[in-house]
Parts: sequence; structure tokens; C-alpha cells
Amino acid sequence: MTSVFDREDILFQVVVNHEEQYSIWPDYKAVPEGWRTVGKSGMKKECLAYIEEVWTDMRPLSLRQKMAEQA
Repeated sequence: MTSVFDREDILFQVVVNHEEQYSIWPDYKAVPEGWRTVGKSGMKKECLAYIEEVWTDMRPLSLRQKMAEQA
């Protein structure tokens, strides 16, 4: 069975969690607890391109904050 995340023919939406980590989620499914939509949806390639553009620091928010406190 093929995973829904391997499909190129369905709509996805971009989601983000409290640590500002991004992912894609099928548009037809409820967003899992702990994640929220960012207002971007489209085909898989479009959503992944958006994430690549906006998620410039892969470190979780809590780590970035801790490092800033120690600086």
C-alpha cells in the first residue's frame, strides 16, 4: 500500500507545530493535535517549496531560545 505522503495527485497543506517545525499534511484530513495550518495549501511540490523558503532555521524554537539566552 502506498503512503498518502508518496502521492503527487492530492492537495496538501503546510502545518507547523509549537517548536516552529514545518511539515505537510493531506488537505482532506484533520490536522493532528499540536499542529496548526499556516494558510498555504497546494500540490505536494508547492507545499514543500514553500517550506524550503520559510523554514530557514531547522533548530526547534526551544533550542534557539536556549542558545540566545546563553549568548
